[in-house]
Amino acid sequence: MLIIPGPSPGGRGDGHRPRGAGRKALEGWPWFPQPEKVKRFGLAAFLGVTLVALTAGGVLRLAGLGEAAEVCWAAGTVVAVVPALWWVVSALRAGRLGVDAIAVLALVGALAVGEYLAGALIAVMLATGRALEEYALRRARRDLTALYERAPRWAHRHGSDGGARVDVSEVRRGDLLVVPAGELVPVDGVVVRHEAVLDESALTGEPLPVEHLAGESVRSGVVNAGPAFDLRATGTAEESTYAGVVRLARETEADTAPVVRLADRFAAWFLPLTLVVAGLAWALSGDAVRAVAVLVVATPCPLLLAAPAAIASGLSRTARTGVVVKGGGALETLGRARTLVLDKTGTLTRGRPEVVDVVPAPGHPAEEVLRLAAAVDQVSSHVLAAAVVRSATWRGLDVPAAAEVQEEPGRGTAGVVEGRQVQVGKAPPGTSSPWTATQRSRAALDSAMTVWVCVNGELAGVIFLRDAVRTDAARTLRRLRTAGIERIVMLTGDHVEVAESVAAVLDVDEVLAERTPAQKVAGVRAEAGRATTVMVGDGVNDAPALAAAQVGVAMGARGSAASTQAADVVLTTDRLDRLADAMDVARRARRIAVQSAGAGMGLSLLAMLAAALGALPPASGALLQEAIDVAVTLNALRALSGGHGTRVPVDAPTGDLLHRFDEEHARLRPALDLLRETADALDRPSAVVLPRLRRVHDVLVDEVLPHERAEESRLYPALGGLLGDPEATAPMSRAHAEIGRLVARLGRHLELASARGLLPEQVDDLRACLYGLHAVLTLHFAQEEEAYFSLVGQREE
Repeated sequence: MLIIPGPSPGGRGDGHRPRGAGRKALEGWPWFPQPEKVKRFGLAAFLGVTLVALTAGGVLRLAGLGEAAEVCWAAGTVVAVVPALWWVVSALRAGRLGVDAIAVLALVGALAVGEYLAGALIAVMLATGRALEEYALRRARRDLTALYERAPRWAHRHGSDGGARVDVSEVRRGDLLVVPAGELVPVDGVVVRHEAVLDESALTGEPLPVEHLAGESVRSGVVNAGPAFDLRATGTAEESTYAGVVRLARETEADTAPVVRLADRFAAWFLPLTLVVAGLAWALSGDAVRAVAVLVVATPCPLLLAAPAAIASGLSRTARTGVVVKGGGALETLGRARTLVLDKTGTLTRGRPEVVDVVPAPGHPAEEVLRLAAAVDQVSSHVLAAAVVRSATWRGLDVPAAAEVQEEPGRGTAGVVEGRQVQVGKAPPGTSSPWTATQRSRAALDSAMTVWVCVNGELAGVIFLRDAVRTDAARTLRRLRTAGIERIVMLTGDHVEVAESVAAVLDVDEVLAERTPAQKVAGVRAEAGRATTVMVGDGVNDAPALAAAQVGVAMGARGSAASTQAADVVLTTDRLDRLADAMDVARRARRIAVQSAGAGMGLSLLAMLAAALGALPPASGALLQEAIDVAVTLNALRALSGGHGTRVPVDAPTGDLLHRFDEEHARLRPALDLLRETADALDRPSAVVLPRLRRVHDVLVDEVLPHERAEESRLYPALGGLLGDPEATAPMSRAHAEIGRLVARLGRHLELASARGLLPEQVDDLRACLYGLHAVLTLHFAQEEEAYFSLVGQREE
């Protein structure tokens, strides 16, 4: 007995071999013919034989050997009957009567009436159509194939012998790995020491490298675009992000789309219609050749070629933008959606708290409060602690190390920083005062969380945190409305006040707040009963609601495994605007599929009428039908291109400018806080207030105004050309003028106070000036980030 070593075929361990297991085992070996290769070879052979028969017949006819030519053409026709019959039988076994039956009738009819040239042309037409369809689908799936063919296979694990290369399947949670420059990140993990510069385009479609600092999470399948860095694995290869994307990619099949299945319903009336027209042409004219001509021009239906190619092209296009669609059915349904239901947390908001303000107690600088809090919190794993540390890092503060750190669950963290005892968390008992009451009232009004900071037992300040709205959310919802969404609903378990504050910013049509998972499902079902509905979510509690919608969309970058499994569409990057991109692609692919199929069917019907009237002989009809099939398939492949969607195309120079000014906004945020803090301190003595006012004025003149002038001279002209309207940035220019006016007013106040000190009659106007600057700059920054900077995606934080 010849024993072939290789992968175990599976089974129950008792010698039983599952049906087909031996074949599956052999298919793992490169020398065993793979099904796709066999299919491709068969189609190539079919096309080659029919072309040779047609060409040889033509040469013989030109040489004056008419009978020999007829034999060649007849042979080509007979060869085509076999696969055509097989396709019909396969369709019948699957419970369908496809329009391939028309091809069989046309081939047999051509043989019966002696129209061998027409039969040979039909044979070439069938072979060319099948080969072209296979090529179109193979090209359309190329991006999905590349996605899982580049999956990480190796990892470099730290050990006694340095970085030993191991199979990625051997990596375990907690292993310390090194990721060399230019290699794939093998598993999900956390950056240890140094920083990582990663090319995440394979997952997100974002071309620019992204920096990740020590302690930040990174995902498998991205490329190290910088120097080598250390990675602490947080999961195995099977549990990692890229493995999940590969599983999703393998589920995408174009032949399940409802628009593709229209071919079967089309055959139900087109086949009888073809037979009736052919029968009438024969009966009324007495010429069987006319009947054959009708059958020839009706073969094959362009819908069979156009729809699968367009839908598969759409799947390929969405994969390039960081969106995995689980099948053509989901893509086609997404293309006709009219209602959008969105979860709030993690979908419309970032899904994590962020510091929105630091309010110091009297006598304590705000930056010092944040710096000391971050020093203690940098050793805590609490989500609020991480937000405090991020905020200090963004502001460029020098965060010292803390000693004797202790964390009490539910209370907070305490430690010694630079010789001072610092406590961060809940307010200690006995700290009630008018100032603390004011801060609690503000937190309630702003729906914000509070972190209280005490230094040496004295309350030093409070840090406000909130789950901020995504900068790209408003633009994305406007794009979705432009793309055809008629109704937008926010569905959340959060409090009504919090949900409505977010909804007011984003202009949603209805808010359904304080809903349990069961009530979410009921809400989605109600919407789905009225119109085709898309549900977007990211958490475990969203999974049932995602399954209840016609199309469920999961924010897969940070979403739960449950929501990803329940969804039909997964956004592999944490960007909501990718949903609008996917809907643009879906609508275009569906439109092209229906357009191509409709045009092909219409032309076929006109050709059938001409053939029935005797104006189109079988051979000419076969050539015409071949041209129709090629034209509609090539038209369907237009879905591979981007087209004109709702996204505003941004050229590279303008994109660089947008990124630059977005980063400057992040650096200028502390200046906005300084304005408010100074306004709050105006009742203090002049000796204390004047240095603060001069500092504020210096920051405004040296940092803020140059930023605004650079926007006016460089960014706004570029945006005017990009948006096609020089007036598009006019409101922002008006804001710049107001900012300049208020800064000049502040400067005049300082000139008046320089000789005699700050006068009492100046205080009220100064306070109005500072609060006005704070309000105008805050609104102006928010408008620019939403209207302009979101064109290239939100800033990585």
